[in-house]
Amino acid sequence: MTHFVGVNWLAVLLAALGSMVLGMGWYSALGKQWMNALGKTREDLMPDGKASPMPFVVAAVCQLIMAYFLLLLTRTILDSSATDIQIWDAVMIGGHMWIGFIMTSMVLNHAYQGQKYTLTLIDGGYLLGVMIVQGVILGLLA
Repeated sequence: MTHFVGVNWLAVLLAALGSMVLGMGWYSALGKQWMNALGKTREDLMPDGKASPMPFVVAAVCQLIMAYFLLLLTRTILDSSATDIQIWDAVMIGGHMWIGFIMTSMVLNHAYQGQKYTLTLIDGGYLLGVMIVQGVILGLLA
């Protein structure tokens, strides 16, 4: 239980914000390819012509949860306090979480949903970036 004590919430918040900034850049650069892989148009996603803030609220909450658990799991796996975490440790554990849980779940779901492989690569690549960005920020600050 000592791993739940002393969470650096500023580091968690900054890790979440960092991964959201990554998402803005990632999907701005790959937006056209993502829409094609998704098989939808802008109008499909915004039928009334206005973007809903809800996906961004959900994304923010999810990013906070991911950063929090990356910190907790890194501390638990290393059996260390928050001050003992190094950048490489958090990035490696994030990478292992990505390949072991995130990407495998996404591949499985996309296969059953009949989604294009390109969608899996775009979204999966972003989530790998999330684990790396959050790992770096948590390694620096937590």
